[in-house]
Amino acid sequence: MPRRAPIVRTTAVLAVLGLLAPALAARSAGAEMARYAIDPEHFSILFSAGHIGYQQQLGMFLEGSGSFGFDETSLELADLVVEIEAASVFSNHQARDNHLRSGDFLDAENHPMIRFVMTEAEAVSETTGRVTGDLTFRGVTRPVTLDVELNKVGAYPWGSNYVVGVSAETTINRSDFGSTYALEGGMVGDEISLVFEIEAIRQD
Repeated sequence: MPRRAPIVRTTAVLAVLGLLAPALAARSAGAEMARYAIDPEHFSILFSAGHIGYQQQLGMFLEGSGSFGFDETSLELADLVVEIEAASVFSNHQARDNHLRSGDFLDAENHPMIRFVMTEAEAVSETTGRVTGDLTFRGVTRPVTLDVELNKVGAYPWGSNYVVGVSAETTINRSDFGSTYALEGGMVGDEISLVFEIEAIRQD
């Protein structure tokens, strides 16, 4: 997995996560594809971005959702969609968060949702893979690839839920999505690193 680094190196957002990329081949006719919904109480969406060369400013998005199909036997993934509410950005500083919501960065008022829709996935090993999809951020759609690790699949220790746990990360250039504020002189980095930690519940 690449080194976890800087805030918007990919947003959506976002979202996120073809997270189940481990061993995704073309879906077979006999596959038993179960539906999963991301648990909002166990969905962490983290980002980092360079700040004048002194540090990587960390932050997160507090509101996100998503769903996908997953065959536990074949490890096939299908129909992954992740949505992140841009206005839910949080960096532990109100003035900075308001600026991040503005047109200089997220443009949350005009584009309230960051969205990722899976288009393909490939296996790297039995527990890792890559998921590619279309990321829509600030009204611009670009292809993005996430590195994904399947952590665990099974019955939850409490209650009756059956859960898939996944980690995913990627990097984007915010300028590709029209955010160019303070790029000159490296005041705010162009590369944004995104990290997703997810638990998804099977929908029986």
